[in-house]
Amino acid sequence: MQTIAHWLDGKTSTGSSTATAPVTNPATGVVTGQVALASSADVRTVVEAAVAAFPAWRDASLAKRTQVLFRFRELLNERKQELAAIITGEHGKVLADALGEVTRGLEVVEFACGIPHLLKGAYTENASTKVDIFSVRQPLGPVAIISPFNFPAMVPMWFFPVAIAAGNTVVLKPSEKDPSSSLWLAELWQEAGLPDGVFNVVQGDKVAVDELLENPAIKAVSFVGSTPIARYVYEHATASGKRVQALGGAKNHMVVLPDADLDLAADAAVNAGFGSAGERCMAISALVAVGSIADDLVSRIAERAKTIRTGDGARGADMGPLVTAAHRDKVASYIAAGESSGATVVLDGRAVAADGAADGFWLGPTVLDHVTTDMSVYTDEIFGPVLSVVRVDSYDEALALINANPYGNGTALFTNDGGAARRFHNEVEVGMVGINVPIPVPMAYYSFGGWKNSLFGDSHVHGTDGVHFFTRTKAVTTRWLDPSHGGLNLGFPQNH
Repeated sequence: MQTIAHWLDGKTSTGSSTATAPVTNPATGVVTGQVALASSADVRTVVEAAVAAFPAWRDASLAKRTQVLFRFRELLNERKQELAAIITGEHGKVLADALGEVTRGLEVVEFACGIPHLLKGAYTENASTKVDIFSVRQPLGPVAIISPFNFPAMVPMWFFPVAIAAGNTVVLKPSEKDPSSSLWLAELWQEAGLPDGVFNVVQGDKVAVDELLENPAIKAVSFVGSTPIARYVYEHATASGKRVQALGGAKNHMVVLPDADLDLAADAAVNAGFGSAGERCMAISALVAVGSIADDLVSRIAERAKTIRTGDGARGADMGPLVTAAHRDKVASYIAAGESSGATVVLDGRAVAADGAADGFWLGPTVLDHVTTDMSVYTDEIFGPVLSVVRVDSYDEALALINANPYGNGTALFTNDGGAARRFHNEVEVGMVGINVPIPVPMAYYSFGGWKNSLFGDSHVHGTDGVHFFTRTKAVTTRWLDPSHGGLNLGFPQNH
């Protein structure tokens, strides 16, 4: 049984703790490895490696940094199939979806390759007589990334390419459910020429997280996960004086107006609701049908969802298993709760005949109609292949429903009316908006992040927001005097 270890100073280490947790293939139910769970002392050892590597990496030229970034990009592009297979084996998502995850992460690496332009400061000559002022952006130091199970490669890549390009060192704490991607990425960084200690990995659970939140050497924390944990990370890390960007949960609504192309909308609802078995923070989980189209739209969605083949992601299925048996059972309990509360079960995934091992963590696509806003299937983030249909009479009612929701991660509107679309993206209180686009994940040169309970902190992810998060501004005022001395003057400096 392999042990999935930590990575520091360019090599693996199991640390001093003997605690481990099982890593399971969700498609078979078979335990494939044991991941080391770091003690607080183990975390401190990894952080010390990041601290030791920081001065040299901070002082490395932009030319040197970008050479490493470009090489990492090339290696990742050449071997992305390898990483996709690792993701499928531990998370369960189908290979095509895993490859898509790696590709979206690769876009952030490509964005970070342009860091010299993004780090440019400003210069003002002769702001006062013979006084010049300029600004520079400098790295923070060692930073921590705490990433979730659902995107074991893409979410870390939202952060570490920009952090490293800007001159920081990194400690990544991946999910203990699918940790192997982190070590694969660490080895790739080493091959790309990144100095030892700049990119480090600590495996673990809450013990490791708490040490990272409190350790004074860690200058910033980037987190993605559920809203309760995001709030916990934000409160504890800021109390320790750190910068924090903590992305929380979501309840993403897709509004379909009566004038929309219903075939396009049905395709989008199925793809965005059941891709990666619904284990996406940008998944559509609440479909809001406006007016008389509901019956027709639900029928088209059900027809498409019935054709989805649930099974082993390595064998060409359309949708894979859920990540653990416990999570599968929890999602199934929401279906039962919705049914008992009066929702209509149009398609029930609890009895799916999966193309995979009997012990896999299977749950098929599920469609619930006539869902109301007081049902748990609507109020809670289910994080599974359950699409809840809420019926409303008007655009205004749909908008009010979204704006009243405590989450504000992503949303979408399907319509052929440009005026309605413009009004929607202006009025909706959500951080990422799609118009006839069901999963509006921006490109890497735009920011990623939600509003309300979907984000704790002032900074979104990647784009210039990411560059600003991983750097701080220093303003320098200079004066080169003539040889004569100006004499003493204790007054406050004035401009002349």
